[in-house]
Amino acid sequence: MSKQEEIITGKVALYCRVSTGKQTTDNQKLRLVQYANDNNLEYDLYEEVESTRNTRPIKQNLLQKLRAREYSQIIVFKLDRYARSSRELILEIQELTDKGIGFVSVSDNLDFTNAVGRLHFQILSAFSEFERSLISERTKEGINRAKSQGKILGRPKGSKDSKARPKSGYINREVNKRKFKDEKNGIYKSAESYVK
Repeated sequence: MSKQEEIITGKVALYCRVSTGKQTTDNQKLRLVQYANDNNLEYDLYEEVESTRNTRPIKQNLLQKLRAREYSQIIVFKLDRYARSSRELILEIQELTDKGIGFVSVSDNLDFTNAVGRLHFQILSAFSEFERSLISERTKEGINRAKSQGKILGRPKGSKDSKARPKSGYINREVNKRKFKDEKNGIYKSAESYVK
């Protein structure tokens, strides 16, 4: 059975996102729905409004459904409306295309389901890797320069560093780890017995 045959439905997912409640997804929706209608696609629309850097619950929900192969492809207005970094974009597109799920960016005119789209994706991946390498090199050069100038690296000492830090959090984590390990092996003890 091929990856394409494993997909439950031919339905596609349309995803649009804005960062604040003051913005609107209307323009994105218009283009996405038009694209779906022009291509005779049955679709569900996912709108992310007021997303933050770390939380995009609508996208996370959609990703779970894509991983479960409830959609044959995802269609976005633009690549930057889907992912906040090139690394996030590449990793997720790679995962989806490996599962046989198509990825289309309407404004960027990219379709990663065909040969030209896959070539674009490889080029995008190469540039992203190149960008990461440059950033890493610049960071190392900056650290070496600062060291050669006698600068002390790291967080400056503050008021919290003059007193010993409490160990309670560390102790609790260690107790829980040991307790969990023992219970896995069928040994049951009280939490107090681990503190000694």
